[in-house]
Amino acid sequence: MIVGVLTAHLHMQGITSLKQKRSIVKSVIGRLKSRFNVSVAEVDRHENKVYAIIGMSMVSNETRYINQRFDKIIEFMQGDGRFYLGQVERETF
Repeated sequence: MIVGVLTAHLHMQGITSLKQKRSIVKSVIGRLKSRFNVSVAEVDRHENKVYAIIGMSMVSNETRYINQRFDKIIEFMQGDGRFYLGQVERETF
């Protein structure tokens, strides 16, 4: 069993309230869960209006499969115009 973990830093510009930020983050989390079948949650910076860190995990029997799915997830997130995708960290073990 191989576990993959991906952490993504999201930067949102033009956000004036936590309500707006949470709306975007909640939408991104829901779309990632439904489209890629991964476990996703906001893991840090909950009270920051323009910055969020989300973490996701996936289990598979092949490292190659996890890396391919994470590549697709990163590509999907980069295409979302509501935020800028900053630092991305991935790990498999």
